[in-house]
Amino acid sequence: MDKLSLHDALKQRILILDGAMGTMIQQVDLTGADFGGDDLDGCNEMLVLSRPELIQRIHEEYLEAGADLI
Repeated sequence: MDKLSLHDALKQRILILDGAMGTMIQQVDLTGADFGGDDLDGCNEMLVLSRPELIQRIHEEYLEAGADLI
């Protein structure tokens, strides 16, 4: 696929945004340690630092499903 600027792509078609990250994260059996400690348990934003491979995998799944933006 040719690379377009976001503006040009929006002129050509409707772009699809990824789905609910929280729902995807909840489907993984995570513990407090996955978030960086029990005091951070459930703080999904911390997973970018503590479990970047998980966040990358979820984003890749959305792209494979046809999302244009993540």
